[in-house]
Amino acid sequence: MKKILPLFSYILHPIFISVYATLFYLYCKEDIFTNREKYYVLFQILIITVLVPILFFLLLRSTGHIKSVMVPETSQRRIPLILQCFLYILLVKRSIIITRYPELHFFFLGALFSTIVALVLSLFKIKASLHMLAISGLTVFIIGLNIHLQMQNPFWTALVVVLTGVVASSRLEMGAHTSTELLIGLLAGTLPQILFLFLWL
Repeated sequence: MKKILPLFSYILHPIFISVYATLFYLYCKEDIFTNREKYYVLFQILIITVLVPILFFLLLRSTGHIKSVMVPETSQRRIPLILQCFLYILLVKRSIIITRYPELHFFFLGALFSTIVALVLSLFKIKASLHMLAISGLTVFIIGLNIHLQMQNPFWTALVVVLTGVVASSRLEMGAHTSTELLIGLLAGTLPQILFLFLWL
């Protein structure tokens, strides 16, 4: 089990959470969008939230600003977090607009506010677990969408809650975070999503 746990830190890395949220959203609302629109939305998310950050990470690593994909040092997180804020703003302003994708729009707004919180904390040298921030935000979104669409499917709720626990265990097992840092990440991820949840639930 100890050998398997670290894998979840990569599979559920914050960079992939937006894709997972989008896939779940499109799955839940499959009758509303055409296949072409689904591919278009997913392609945008992949480019903006995965491809651009990866290329930016490679640039930062080549210049010595970042040493690892897990970004262990608080000071090294600031530039990637600033970039992430701009990317989320681009999404909610230009791509995932409220009139067409209201629930997903508010998910990315919540993610933007969570990222801002993590950035502010880093300025005060307070380290929040970005893994917990991301997975807990996804958990609130999936539970909220389950309620909003009256899916009445407890499987998804159980799955994301278990995955949140697995990610926390993974980060502890890898020695990447303390329990306090995990809790800070959990709060930073859930609170903005819960606040925006009231606007679309």
